[in-house]
Amino acid sequence: MANKAREKKFKKLKRGHPWISVIFYILGWWIVFGFLLFLLSGFLAYALESKISGELSSVTYMEEVYRKYGDSPEGIMLLDATGREYLVRDSDGRELLRKGAETMNSQKCDTGITVSLLGVVNFGLQQGVEANDVAVYTDKNSVYLTADKNGVLVFDLKHFREDLAGSSVIDILQEEGEDAQLENIRVIHIPLWISVGTADGGEFIAGVELGLDVRDVLLLLIVFFSLMMLALLVVIVLVGNVIKNLARQKRLQDFFFTDEVTDGKNWMCYLINGEKILRKRRNAGKRYAVVHFAIVKYRNYCMCHSIAAGESILKRVNQCLSAAVTRREMAAHVSSGSFALLLEMENEAMLGQRLQSIIESMSIMDPTHHFTFQAGVFVIEANLVGGKLRKRRDVDLERDYNNACAAKATLEKTDDNGLAFFDQELCELRKWEDMVSERQERALANGEFLVYYQPKYAPDTEELKGAEALIRWRSPEFGLVSPGRFIPLFEKSGFITQIDHYMLAHVAADQRAWLDAGYKCVPVSVNVSRAHFAEADLAEQIRDIVDAAGTPHELIEIELTESAFFDDKNALIRTLERLKSYGFSVSMDDFGSGYSSLNSLKDMSLDVLKLDADFFRGDADEKRKEIVVSEAIRLAKCLNMRTVAEGVEEKEQVEFLAGQGCDMIQGFVFAKPMPREEYMERMRGAEGSTEI
Repeated sequence: MANKAREKKFKKLKRGHPWISVIFYILGWWIVFGFLLFLLSGFLAYALESKISGELSSVTYMEEVYRKYGDSPEGIMLLDATGREYLVRDSDGRELLRKGAETMNSQKCDTGITVSLLGVVNFGLQQGVEANDVAVYTDKNSVYLTADKNGVLVFDLKHFREDLAGSSVIDILQEEGEDAQLENIRVIHIPLWISVGTADGGEFIAGVELGLDVRDVLLLLIVFFSLMMLALLVVIVLVGNVIKNLARQKRLQDFFFTDEVTDGKNWMCYLINGEKILRKRRNAGKRYAVVHFAIVKYRNYCMCHSIAAGESILKRVNQCLSAAVTRREMAAHVSSGSFALLLEMENEAMLGQRLQSIIESMSIMDPTHHFTFQAGVFVIEANLVGGKLRKRRDVDLERDYNNACAAKATLEKTDDNGLAFFDQELCELRKWEDMVSERQERALANGEFLVYYQPKYAPDTEELKGAEALIRWRSPEFGLVSPGRFIPLFEKSGFITQIDHYMLAHVAADQRAWLDAGYKCVPVSVNVSRAHFAEADLAEQIRDIVDAAGTPHELIEIELTESAFFDDKNALIRTLERLKSYGFSVSMDDFGSGYSSLNSLKDMSLDVLKLDADFFRGDADEKRKEIVVSEAIRLAKCLNMRTVAEGVEEKEQVEFLAGQGCDMIQGFVFAKPMPREEYMERMRGAEGSTEI
């Protein structure tokens, strides 16, 4: 869900500002353009209606002549003198008088089109004409004014613009001469027929010629180009804003996608663009490698040199990785000395060679320092569904990178160059970790953790001298689980502290029960994790748990591993002193497995020293091994400490340890860890009596 939310936020960022603005800008531009066309059309309508209004007076004069003289020779002479064609019809539409008029378009029912001289066009019959309106007829030869099938007067603005563009006002002026009047020089000619009502209800129709002279054209051109300049200015402003917002978005995207240390791609860029690459349909058949690429001991380098020097190395590594990938792949800095790669691959062998080549080229990038690199790889297979390639939909690059990190974590025990692939075994391990994490609290509450006891015997008399409490997990789902499968996980998660309390409480309760039953009890050692020693009141916690069971303190031995001495030594010493003051004995487990054992003995007042099992295993020189063990036992005796040899499996080793004065032996040679009931049998056998 996290990657979907991240992608949703990024898409919102991309489309949020610029493209919404672009849509509004385009809409605004069309509004402005439409408004300019409206103004231009309005100006033309005003000019034409002004011409119609002027010609109307001439037609009215002709109608008055006809009304006064009729079709008498004198009247006809006066009408012909106007030089216009005309047509007279009665109220029934019958023709009474005509001169020319062949080009007049008769509208349906022989009625005209009503044009308002106030700038409003009305379409209707002549009988409904108001005082300020005039009925007109179009001319068959007119290319500008026509009427559609509904009798609507239409002005062909496109044809007008073409003729206007083809007219040269300067050429016309030159042809007419310098003394010509501008208003008398026609550029555009528009024929039209104007109708005036007669006294008997008929109509007098006369042909007129509307014309735009040079002055009109100049004014029209001034208005047109002024409006166009205004529109152009608006367009420039809008386009400028769009470009500005797109540039701003690009800078914002670069800001969020740029790593502040290397100036290259960052984690966010890797996730968003990497998932985009994987989702492309054309990449469905390709195998990809998700790589966690890390500089080994990068923090140590920064500590020995400087943060600035470390960042300089990161920049150089980023440059090398960026140069090593193609434009269809990705390389990005994640954090500290870690980088993320997304690489196309054919097979594991070829990918390994490629990564090894990259590592070798970077190992010598600093002549004063030899760097090593480790890489974990998770392979994304081609997306085959039912034998067919399908576009990848379930893409989670963050999950895949985490798997690559898990593979790289298997190399942490070495500082050498290395490469590890995430495999099914590692996947099962991660699943097991998840299952343990989910079930640990419930298992503790249900008492699924069992206490096993491994006896400790005197090597010379084989007498029971003590025991160590060990934990087992009997799970309803997994059966009996060995400690090696869950104790490291508990230590990593911190749950081990609850296990320590659980074990201590159960051992103390068992010891109390055995005392009450009449058993001869021996001290039982209980492991306490190093994580517990960070608590200032640990000694008091142990005391209170044991006292709650009513168990004598001398029957509980607190056992800690040698690794605990690597933490806060002063806090550890204070805790040990308080434990000893409360009557508990303290032992050091795995002595000899670390590198500061002798130094620990110098500072810590311990009661028991447990020799690590590795002393008694392996193919080392037996003589040298015996010397080391015998000297360790002698050193312990000099410090008034008892010794326990653990992991002893052979009788010859028992004889040797007895000869060296070792106090106790814990190993398979005598007994394996056993359940509580079986350990009780051992105690009864050691006493040679039955339960009291």
